[in-house]
Amino acid sequence: MRRTAPIIQRIDWLTVAIVVILMAIGLFNVASATAGADAVDWFDWGSKQGKQFMWVALAMILAGLILVIEGEFFIRTAAIYYFVNLLLLVAVLAVGRTIGGAKSWFSFGSIGIQPSEFAKTGTALMLAWLLSRNNERISNRNNLVKAILIVAIPAGLILLQPDAGTVLVFGGMILVFYREGLSGNVLIAVFCALLIAIATILTGASLFEYPAIGSASAVGILWFILAVLGTFIWSMIPQWVLPRKRKRVRRAVVFSFIAGLVMSAALHTGLEEVLKPHQKDRIHVLFGIDVGNPDADYNIRHAKAAVSSGSWTGKGYLQGPMTAYGFVPEQETDFIFCTIGEEWGFVGTVFTLLLYTLLMLRILHLAERQRSDFTRIFAYAAASVLFMHYLINIGMVLGLAPVIGIPLPFISAGGSSMLGFTLLIFILLRLDAERFTVLR
Repeated sequence: MRRTAPIIQRIDWLTVAIVVILMAIGLFNVASATAGADAVDWFDWGSKQGKQFMWVALAMILAGLILVIEGEFFIRTAAIYYFVNLLLLVAVLAVGRTIGGAKSWFSFGSIGIQPSEFAKTGTALMLAWLLSRNNERISNRNNLVKAILIVAIPAGLILLQPDAGTVLVFGGMILVFYREGLSGNVLIAVFCALLIAIATILTGASLFEYPAIGSASAVGILWFILAVLGTFIWSMIPQWVLPRKRKRVRRAVVFSFIAGLVMSAALHTGLEEVLKPHQKDRIHVLFGIDVGNPDADYNIRHAKAAVSSGSWTGKGYLQGPMTAYGFVPEQETDFIFCTIGEEWGFVGTVFTLLLYTLLMLRILHLAERQRSDFTRIFAYAAASVLFMHYLINIGMVLGLAPVIGIPLPFISAGGSSMLGFTLLIFILLRLDAERFTVLR
């Protein structure tokens, strides 16, 4: 295929088809989740399903506009798009509307726009722009610091809203770093950090404190020792091979130990002083820790009940009682997967999961066939964003992740997420259409 082939021949239509199917699934299930026990009125444009239909239509128009723009445009404007998003994230903290305890929205009448949804695409573009310049590698310390700042600045502004779920999505960018040459030692360090975090939550105390030898404390200290021991053993391997690195190994072990203590103290302070009581309860429920509020696990309990009640083939479209009578809060947004589980059963949920898996695998395939470093890096960033949304949202519904509020891509109700994911995927498709020319 030559560069002069029409754009319609250069687009990856399999990816487009998957996205359209997911949009259709979302539209039908939003209608089911919001219609209650009544029949769906598809021509009620003031209803949530009517608004969702308009957002889908607008997303398709946006997709078409993106596909007719030259791919070079997105590369040249990456920095501009990124900094405009930073300005919007600052502005929303000043004049935004608070919804669900987070000051994350600009309000225009009945329409709300959440700038953090667009910041994901901006961060992906800026990260790709930085790491593709002059064949710069992330293994270089200066480039690594710059890349971390590109991700950390918008994540920090979003944390101030506060929106912890979206911040976790930005944390998924570590997958991009790893693909672009970040040492595997960092992933081991992240794993050890998770063990320390779990130990701190289970003990209910900072590891700076001297723990009582009790059940939770003993388990927590054991995990902490294993984390430090694992870091120590990994760090000692170069010493056995190259004795001259002995001082570096010792410094690494000391740094790992101190970093673990500091992280534990910071996490404990955050749990006790920063998080609101209901947020703390959600984390405790996840780890099986007793809480004083009997309704702390209300969302998770009813979400799992809705999904499990669907059995193999579901109760049928518009036939799910838990969906119809609103037993699960936010069922058209954060808990939309419950509707799929209840009405479409195991078959429907597996079909949806397979669609997401196929979409992510297709994006990785697009990434690896690129001649352009920019497009490859952007594709991995897009895959990491989708993966984190997929992992957290469905994990939240199944009780495997805390309830932190994050949409299911292309399925959950909401214009900001619909347009944000459309930007992310269709910019990638436009860049992929340019794979036969070398984009800078």
